[in-house]
Amino acid sequence: SGNYYNQGEIRKKELEQSCHVLGIPASDVTVIDHRDLPDNPAVDWDTQLLATLVLKHIEAKNINLVVTFDAGGVSGHANHVSLHTAVRYSVCTLLWVPPWGCRVLVLESVNLFRKYISFLDVLISCLLPRDALFILTEEETEQAKRAMRCHRSQLLWFRQLYLLFSRYLVVNSLRLL
Repeated sequence: SGNYYNQGEIRKKELEQSCHVLGIPASDVTVIDHRDLPDNPAVDWDTQLLATLVLKHIEAKNINLVVTFDAGGVSGHANHVSLHTAVRYSVCTLLWVPPWGCRVLVLESVNLFRKYISFLDVLISCLLPRDALFILTEEETEQAKRAMRCHRSQLLWFRQLYLLFSRYLVVNSLRLL
């Protein structure tokens, strides 16, 4: 629920606002508030518990594509890495195969230089192997920035720099899991 620093309720509202900016209806947003999954960048979440919750959500919503973090979690955040581990566990260990037919794409973590060269990373990303590449238009980039600005409680100085220079607001390279 994003309850780091006891801001869970604020962050839930910010998430709803952000999703609204992106055109995602509130009915399609699920916030998991589980005591064993604390929002804490230093805590690794339980793989089996998280995998079970993710699979239940996929089944309930009849989801056929999951986009998640790669093993680097984009920022190294332990919770992000745990989510990747749980989804990978679901796919590899729990034999996540048809009839669900759900595919998984993982967002590529890049080095610090590439992470903050904004649109210049498009050239690099086009040359490197990947399974999917999403390049946002200028309008889509501005929409993504408006959505990010909804998360006021998290917009610390370094995230302000992220809004200005991050390649993730312009280009995203993904691989099939």
